[in-house]
Amino acid sequence: MTKRFLATASFALLSSAALHATDIGATFETPCPFGDCAANISLTYLGEFVIPTGHRENGVEFGGISGLDFDAATGHYIAISDDRSETGPARFYELAVDVDGAGLKGIAVVKQVTLKDRSGKPFARRTVDPESIRLGRDGIYWGSEGDGKALIAPFVRVTSQDGVFMREFKLPEGFAPTADKSTGIRDNLAFEDLAIAPSGDVFVGVEAALYQDGPAASLMGASLSRIIRYDGTTGEPKAQYVYPISPIPQAAQKADGSNDNGMSEIIALDNHRLLTVERSYAQGVGNNVKIFMIDLDGATDVSAIASLSKTDQRVVPVRKSQVLDLRASGLIPDNIESMAIGKAKDGSDVLILGSDNNFSTSQKTQFYVFEILRRP
Repeated sequence: MTKRFLATASFALLSSAALHATDIGATFETPCPFGDCAANISLTYLGEFVIPTGHRENGVEFGGISGLDFDAATGHYIAISDDRSETGPARFYELAVDVDGAGLKGIAVVKQVTLKDRSGKPFARRTVDPESIRLGRDGIYWGSEGDGKALIAPFVRVTSQDGVFMREFKLPEGFAPTADKSTGIRDNLAFEDLAIAPSGDVFVGVEAALYQDGPAASLMGASLSRIIRYDGTTGEPKAQYVYPISPIPQAAQKADGSNDNGMSEIIALDNHRLLTVERSYAQGVGNNVKIFMIDLDGATDVSAIASLSKTDQRVVPVRKSQVLDLRASGLIPDNIESMAIGKAKDGSDVLILGSDNNFSTSQKTQFYVFEILRRP
């Protein structure tokens, strides 16, 4: 997308802001999550920007944005597409975000980078499902969800700035997909989330429970997902924690309509507190998106527990407190799957959310930006 087009689209959006219940400058306070006032967080809404489905960059359709992170060296953002090398090669983008205290003005695509497999070639069709991306100390960390139907395991890899494979993290036992669905990831509900703590530890979140741990979320029940904690230097797993995904918040309009809820992104605030995104969908209703703060301190390391549904061991999940409900605040979110903390042009800290349009004409690539007034 050219910078000229982006500026025009931004003007059209901002000029229609009065249509939304949430005005630029609206502030959302979460005073004391978990009763801990040191965890206070406060956000001010700075606006929405939309890139329509069908836009092309370098001859390749732009979309599928499922991960986002800030690069302090350039002042830009990296954004990964979940294209399975179908509409184009598996890839990530460099984005310039024009935002300051007055609001979100535009987003420009600066560069497109093709991800390479272990042999140094672009990934073959449907051999990878990129879903998350973070900038680490020694390269770009990114995750693939795998493919439960094709029995392709999820992974976390480190790549160079130009997309060349460097190393891969160790997959813990019990996560690889199985043909009989007795253990492992569910198809399309796997490695969706990635965060890097200041210590260098890497967190990987699973969108829904592993088969051996219980069901996916339903209208009546939660889903016991796992968060893996890795040593970022060695790529070895250090611990696993239980994250209880909330029940689906709304039913589909028709009795046989589809609905779901899952953890679609995480980001580290410090070495034990993270923000998570839970993104639900109900057919005929749309998406509902909630942001939570979680605290890992005191949570049980369940890496030695093969099945959460069959263990007799007492398990303490992560503590969890809601920070923001986008629909309740007056926004109309699409399929939010990415989250980054970055800098605005005026130097203030911002939280950016982005949506995966699934390359569908009924969806859109949508960005929300909030100024962070206070955080742990």
